[in-house]
Amino acid sequence: MTSALMPTYARQPIAFVKGQGCWLYDADGQAYLDALTGIAVCGLGHAHPVVAKAIAEQAETLVHTSNLYQVPLQEALGQALRRVSGMEFCFFSNSGAEANEAAIKLARVFGHQKNIAEPTIIVMENSFHGRTMATLSATGNKKVQIGFEPLVQGFVRVPFDDISAIEQAIAENPNIVAILVEPIQGEGGIRVSKQGFAYLEALRRICDQHDLLLMLDEIQTGNGRTGKYFAYQHTQIKPDVVTTAKGLGNGFPIGACLVQGKARDLFKPGNHGSTYGGTPLACRAALTVVELLEQGPIDNAATVGQYLIASFRDKLADLDVQVNGHGMMIGIRLPRPCAELVGLARDEEKLLLNVTADSVIRLLPTLTLTQSEADEIILRVCRLVRRYLA
Repeated sequence: MTSALMPTYARQPIAFVKGQGCWLYDADGQAYLDALTGIAVCGLGHAHPVVAKAIAEQAETLVHTSNLYQVPLQEALGQALRRVSGMEFCFFSNSGAEANEAAIKLARVFGHQKNIAEPTIIVMENSFHGRTMATLSATGNKKVQIGFEPLVQGFVRVPFDDISAIEQAIAENPNIVAILVEPIQGEGGIRVSKQGFAYLEALRRICDQHDLLLMLDEIQTGNGRTGKYFAYQHTQIKPDVVTTAKGLGNGFPIGACLVQGKARDLFKPGNHGSTYGGTPLACRAALTVVELLEQGPIDNAATVGQYLIASFRDKLADLDVQVNGHGMMIGIRLPRPCAELVGLARDEEKLLLNVTADSVIRLLPTLTLTQSEADEIILRVCRLVRRYLA
């Protein structure tokens, strides 16, 4: 029987029927060590019992009412995110792309309030912000844009980690209203600024100087992934807008766009909305996740993540590889394209990972990873890399 699904994914020849922590199991009971966690989604691990119980209880109580009415769990989740982020207001969506759409719309409103007819956002080369029309237009990857022209206008692209290029773009274009950037580029190959998180501090100074919005895409870096709840919390700055999703629901779809400062009051009733955004079920799941993250997994991500990075650098020091990352967001850049490692890791090492930017092994383990589980990932990855580069 032919598949009824659109061929939008080059799916791997495997299906999983059960998960537990950092392990996934196929129908034959074969265990796979998951070092990708649904691409940074299941930060608390698969089938977390407390999250599962919360979802089941809420599904038996109330799933959806719509945003025509007050949603108490949405208010509770908003307060929790306000507490952990230092931001002021939240808008809830179903995905990271939708959260970024909200951010882009906020920048447009901000620009129009300044009487700028064609508001323009600075975005980065090798970035990834989503696959909706606006977010793929903002994305710095030609592969996701081919075939979907004409793209949405209103973006100026500069190299990541290049402050002078940003200053030049601002000097040349009076329509610039915002900077949209990932603190660490994920799809772009786990690119960390050479300045570390001081890069964000420099961007904050530029935005303050020129009255621009600083908008951080923390879809992948948020929810504890880098060892802080949000990556910008490695500094003393706050963005005007921060977007998040992925790990917020530990697998249940939910996204959020958070604002403060200059972006605090930009949206008015009717400016934006979502039928499913912030349902009682989604908010119960996410509220449970936020509470659990504060009970140790974020600190564990910092400690075990540092251990992973240091171990990879030590054990692969004699090879022509680069190890980058922060917390549980790790990239191992090989000297040549290595897409086939995905299949080799799965079949030979029973290890799940992916390859991004053609030559970077991307690892996004659970934030709850133990040191013994980390050692197992290190063993399997190093064995794989050495065979491949031999």
